[in-house]
Amino acid sequence: MVTGNAWRDEETLHTLRMLELTGHTNVPVARGAVFPLIRSQEETRLAEAINGKVAWVGAWGQGQTMLLETGGGVKPVAPDHLQSHGPYDVPPMQEGLPVTKAIEEDAAHFLIRQVRAHPHRVTVYAAGPLTNIALAIAIDPEFAGLTEGLVIMGGSLNPQTDDPEFAASSRHEFNFWFDPEAAHIVLRAAWPRVDVTTVDVSIKAPFTQKMLDEISKSSSPAARYIAAWSQNRYYLWDELAACAWLDPTLITKEKLVYMDVDLGHGPGYGDTLTWDEKFKPKTGVRLVHAQTDLDLPHFQKMFVDLMTVVRH
Repeated sequence: MVTGNAWRDEETLHTLRMLELTGHTNVPVARGAVFPLIRSQEETRLAEAINGKVAWVGAWGQGQTMLLETGGGVKPVAPDHLQSHGPYDVPPMQEGLPVTKAIEEDAAHFLIRQVRAHPHRVTVYAAGPLTNIALAIAIDPEFAGLTEGLVIMGGSLNPQTDDPEFAASSRHEFNFWFDPEAAHIVLRAAWPRVDVTTVDVSIKAPFTQKMLDEISKSSSPAARYIAAWSQNRYYLWDELAACAWLDPTLITKEKLVYMDVDLGHGPGYGDTLTWDEKFKPKTGVRLVHAQTDLDLPHFQKMFVDLMTVVRH
């Protein structure tokens, strides 16, 4: 667990409770970084006064709105959980507090231990800011090379959308933006392969009311959980990244690019940087598979099927 859309401890409890309600308490949960490596909440607030507001600042977003895709298009709403609270405070949980606990081992050392125990067999799936993975690389320089590869939900190239979060800032994406230095470290590590589910492809995969209605008909624990707690429709960012890892044929178009992150503390801090072979810098940038299009019916069916299957 890492701070991103919400603070680490809050996300940890929601995750533990979700695993309880869906029958997956055998999955260990490890707490990781509370704060990004360099970027701070106060620095971000000061930068906004100079460079303009950022649409989504995650755990720092007290009082901000979130842009949600609905049947009537994209509209701003204020999520109930974004109330002002500190990094170690947890607001009341509507689904109830979990009984299970996170493991004692921190996330970075848990990652290292698992990869060392299963060399070249572990794919690291990163659906949030990359702080924990950057810490694992710093602790164990051989960590990335001992994996089977890395799957990231992150980065943005040139999304074709009227969603104001991306239409005016095509290279902005939250996971890279929240901890740019971590993304920089991770993208330059010696992974055997890196697949990046970009904003470009994610915005083509909305969570529709039809999908929710189909899922709600199932008696599976996962379906009951989604039916109870999916209050708003939005893009299936992380779900697409996971499904495309399980079934790469979901992705119909990708770009092979050298990818990094802007570390200059100006308006583009945290934006995605890319180059082709001809124009890449001589500074250790690495090639990634940046996903840009998908087989949407295939993905929608796969996701609904995975959420509705009743396992005995």
